[in-house]
Amino acid sequence: MATLPIRLTPGASADRIDGWDVDADGRPVLKVRVRARPVEGEANAALLKLLAKSLGVPKSAVTLERGGQSRTKMVSVAGVADDALRARLTGL
Repeated sequence: MATLPIRLTPGASADRIDGWDVDADGRPVLKVRVRARPVEGEANAALLKLLAKSLGVPKSAVTLERGGQSRTKMVSVAGVADDALRARLTGL
């Protein structure tokens, strides 16, 4: 199972993965934008759906581990190793 640090921006004009960036503490994070608003978990659901589609895995393989109420989130992807996950994201 691979873990993925995310910096989510809800309410964007389009759903998209913007690529890798560094947070304030110097840790790498994947910048993602979704159209959904952060109301009743809609943005989190849109994030998981976008990641599953982009990575080519079932939606059930993508789980929000931490950060349900925060812009910084930790997502796990079952059935994919960390190296393979980062390679797939680099190719997007």
